Amino acid sequence: MKKIALFTILTYFLCFSQSAEAQKQPEAKKVLDEMSQKFQSLNGFTAEFDFTFQDASGSSERQSGEIAVKGEQYRLKLPEQEIYNDGKTVWTFIQADGYKEVTINDVSQMEGELTPSNIYRMYESGFDYKLLKEKVYQGKNVNVVELNATSANAPFEQVKLMIDKSSKDLLGWEMYDGQGGMYSYTFKNLKQNANLSATYFAFDAKKYPGIEVIDLR
Repeated sequence: MKKIALFTILTYFLCFSQSAEAQKQPEAKKVLDEMSQKFQSLNGFTAEFDFTFQDASGSSERQSGEIAVKGEQYRLKLPEQEIYNDGKTVWTFIQADGYKEVTINDVSQMEGELTPSNIYRMYESGFDYKLLKEKVYQGKNVNVVELNATSANAPFEQVKLMIDKSSKDLLGWEMYDGQGGMYSYTFKNLKQNANLSATYFAFDAKKYPGIEVIDLR
């Protein structure tokens, strides 16, 4: 169940805590708009990613996985777990130590949650944003945009997006929970306009005899 929690941090929660300084820098919006437009122009992409969590004490945990995104559809692979979203249904598949389980939800049940597809548009409402100092990230010059939410009662105070200055690609992001915890995600081997069929984003329980199906629709 811990692995589910790790993915939940990636894919959930669009409400963030009250920002200390409300602002929407035009320069930051230009960078964010270019990133969003670049994503929307793609016919899908695939990538590998690293996830790292570091708590207030400095201890950390790391996982690696694979992701594929096409419009509102996505598929995420983590050790012993996969998430499928075909735009209508979301399947969370767990396979470990001979045990197989899939939980099924309607996409409508997950409205308002942060997903691998809507992270490119999360800044459009409920956020203030500003440009920070440029830096080198994964060997590339990036714009760093800091997002601070305008709503209270949220698990994260802040998000930082690393956006390639040249390609406008989102290369990674960091999320801060206000309790000293930081969640970091980094894309690697990004391949754009991948040839992804609709069936790639749908889970077929028939391929896994004996699987436990938990249908929450």
